[in-house]
Amino acid sequence: MKIGLIVGSLRKDSFNRKVAEVVQGLFPAGVQAEFIDITNLPFYNADLDGDNPHPEYARVREELKKYDGYIFFTPEYNRSYAPAAKNVIDLGSLDPKGSPWNGKPAAVFSASVGTYGAMAANQALRQVFINTNLIPYQSPEVYLARIGESFDENGNMIEDTRAFLQEAVYGFVKFSQGIQNI
Repeated sequence: MKIGLIVGSLRKDSFNRKVAEVVQGLFPAGVQAEFIDITNLPFYNADLDGDNPHPEYARVREELKKYDGYIFFTPEYNRSYAPAAKNVIDLGSLDPKGSPWNGKPAAVFSASVGTYGAMAANQALRQVFINTNLIPYQSPEVYLARIGESFDENGNMIEDTRAFLQEAVYGFVKFSQGIQNI
């Protein structure tokens, strides 16, 4: 099984990127987790698509097709998710060769420095899954509040947060395996 990790925050040192880096190391043997780089992906524009799509559109679409499931990591911007996450979802769903999202499992892990753990962003992103036929992972829901407190002075994630993420990763893998067997 191969899981694509998509970080909606494009900032190099974002907390969501740090969470995703920890999560990448929590998958069980036999499951690969890799980052899908959307840093240089231009906003979707039909004028840049078609028979001769923008090179980044083509690269990202081919990359998306390699995965059996996805975990999105998003901060919260004005009670919604990161625009970069929506952009990659739109790009995939508008692939003229067929959507890579169709019938695949997806989870949202959200983190913020605030007290709600980007809950509104998490829920809004899950709503988009329904329209693209991504199958949302439901439990445990991953809202990491006051994320700065989840890292020690050396930049290492504290054990309580790591243990929670481990549970969520194993649950997502089990969920994804169940979908593959349908």
